[in-house]
Amino acid sequence: MKTLTTLAAALALVTCPASASLPTGAKAPTFATQAAKAGKPFRFDLARALKKGPVVLYFYPKAFTHGCTLEAHAFAEASSEFAKYGATIVGMSNDDIDTLRLFSTEACRNKFAVGSATPKIVSAYDVDLVRDGKSTGVTDRTSYVIDKSGRIVFVHSDLDYKDHVRLTLDAVKKLKARRTS
Repeated sequence: MKTLTTLAAALALVTCPASASLPTGAKAPTFATQAAKAGKPFRFDLARALKKGPVVLYFYPKAFTHGCTLEAHAFAEASSEFAKYGATIVGMSNDDIDTLRLFSTEACRNKFAVGSATPKIVSAYDVDLVRDGKSTGVTDRTSYVIDKSGRIVFVHSDLDYKDHVRLTLDAVKKLKARRTS
């Protein structure tokens, strides 16, 4: 019976993907990378952005794919609500800068920046999308809310894009409420 239980536990580990993300409360790794907003390239620096307020750092697998485009549209539509709470939105993928420039205008509707997730950033944030034990070459869909002090206050990792905007906005609102109470 003990062998059967051990075997069942081992199979569960094989068939269920492990959650790959940094935990709430961890210090967010700082970085600077190429980015684009409204089609214009610039250097995004997380430490500089955090001086202005919280940052919603969301990783998405690939620009111009169905789910990633819909997620970018949803963040664009909610961008004024995030701004109301002092939050900066930055999307991250390992797409090249020319693709990011176009994605920032078409999918992000000039509302927020998208940056290049270098291998070092992908590793630091533990967002490499792994299937069958191998890297897929794209990032997992993981959203972080990072407070002004650089601490991760919220993490949502799910390949389904639908809840990322709502959940990160809720986290930003709670963060604002904590600061004012």
